[in-house]
Amino acid sequence: MKPGIHPPYQPVVFRDKAAGFAFLTRSTLTSEATVEWEDGNTYPVVDVEISSASHPFYTGTARVLDTAGRVERFERRYGLRGAN
Repeated sequence: MKPGIHPPYQPVVFRDKAAGFAFLTRSTLTSEATVEWEDGNTYPVVDVEISSASHPFYTGTARVLDTAGRVERFERRYGLRGAN
């Protein structure tokens, strides 16, 4: 990498306030807010609106649409295509 053109890559805490979930990782994001982590060190904290702890797909609360009923209703209404 060329020196001086890349942002600093440092440890950052990402916090999902809705789920009360936080994790420490490395990122180029920065923040003025800080938080003391479990290891006793202070890291910048970035608040996110959704994470794996609150996303419906990962929590198992996602709804699956019944498309089979829609296809059958379409075929009843408009007939089968290509069946001339």
